[in-house]
Amino acid sequence: MTIEIKISKKPIEYNKAIKYLERRLDQVVNKKSKELLWILEHPSIYTAGKTYKNSEILNKKIKIISTNRGGKITWHGPGQLICYFVIDLKKRNKDIRIFIKSLENVIIATLNKFNIKSFADRKNVGIWVEKNQHIYKVAAIGLRVKKWIAYHGFSLNISNKIEPYEKIIPCGIKNRGVTNLYKIKKQDYKSLRQKIINSFIFNMEI
Repeated sequence: MTIEIKISKKPIEYNKAIKYLERRLDQVVNKKSKELLWILEHPSIYTAGKTYKNSEILNKKIKIISTNRGGKITWHGPGQLICYFVIDLKKRNKDIRIFIKSLENVIIATLNKFNIKSFADRKNVGIWVEKNQHIYKVAAIGLRVKKWIAYHGFSLNISNKIEPYEKIIPCGIKNRGVTNLYKIKKQDYKSLRQKIINSFIFNMEI
């Protein structure tokens, strides 16, 4: 396997995680280290990608951390699974669109194993579910590509609070909500991390 799997049991500060990813990116560029998949959680924090607008901050008292990933504003915190990666797209036909599709497939395939039907949306990046005739985001994707190395990652809401999203327009999308897996279906999600890892490895190596 060319991808190292790293799992952090304690929450990792956002800025520390990004610095680690950027160091790893340089190592992968220089062929001094393996690609990476890193599973973790963050303490509560709002992050803003390169295309966010101030009007998407509904509560001006919250602290926003600007980041160099794509996308807009989102929230991270306890109960949300973060999957960071450092992946060499030169090994994967240098196709960012296919890579994003692979990430979507990772999440959809994993949720299928818990009997949760989810889907991607060509206009709105992320993974969505439909419940009671409403559409909700359950996973967000944000990445950056440097020298054909993709990094940052995706987040999947498991048991996190939803209230923090009320202080922003999540990912700049006004007409849809945000949910978590427990609100969709109350069941045991302890095996979800390993299923995410297995699905990621499978999709990256085919």
